[in-house]
Amino acid sequence: MTIIALDHSFTRWDELLALILASFASMNGRIDPPSSALKLTAESLAEKARAEIGHVAIDGGKLTGCLFLRPEADCLYVGKLAVLPEVQGKGLGKQLLAIAEQTAARLGLPALRLETRIELTDNHAVFAAWGFSRTAEKAHPGFARTTFVEMRKTLPPQIRVV
Repeated sequence: MTIIALDHSFTRWDELLALILASFASMNGRIDPPSSALKLTAESLAEKARAEIGHVAIDGGKLTGCLFLRPEADCLYVGKLAVLPEVQGKGLGKQLLAIAEQTAARLGLPALRLETRIELTDNHAVFAAWGFSRTAEKAHPGFARTTFVEMRKTLPPQIRVV
């Protein structure tokens, strides 16, 4: 398996969209509001890759995982972390997060931040096992109840590059 950074030469946007939708499909009907992944298009993914730092995992020519990273003032935001269902539980998500940690270190950012839906307690447990702590509970616009949690991982000083 190879993990590559998305750049101007990447053209497999339809396949990347299919990967994200397949990875997030188990959330359909479980979360409210529905996932923003359902609003993605091949074109919006290409734009996302121009605005953010994207990576894809390729195994045997097939896209199997991805993540998008966005530098913020005090952390690196991890978004659209997606792994094909048939590959989940084999360490690819953790490998992708290692790329996020390396990117944060290169940018001099001391932490990673992500958001996960309140209903997805299994995701909360996985992220906690990977060193993330819950830092906030928030609501999407128009919702009076908590709809997602924010989690952060402070990076060890030895991998920070300032």
